[in-house]
Amino acid sequence: MGVVIDQNKCRGCRKCINICPGNIIRINDSGKAYLKRKEDCWSCVSCVKECPVSAIELKLSPEIGGQGGRMSLKTDGNVTEWTITRGNGDKKVIITDTAEANNY
Repeated sequence: MGVVIDQNKCRGCRKCINICPGNIIRINDSGKAYLKRKEDCWSCVSCVKECPVSAIELKLSPEIGGQGGRMSLKTDGNVTEWTITRGNGDKKVIITDTAEANNY
């Protein structure tokens, strides 16, 4: 697995660099984020959650997302929208509300 950074979406805010526990995200000459060494990515999704423009996606294993599957997310206040895109283009959206988390 690992993450993929979409250079067209990245605004160079550096939030991913500040949150990455592996210290593997860098800024290129165009001011866009990139992975220094993809094989060093822990797939912790910290950067995916931190990116304000959804420029970073988690590549999914074939068992989860099929060949080429990816997961992205968008956060608005307490609400997080997780989008899973399978390799064939099918999408599934899961919406979570942290205000409702752990209410038993």
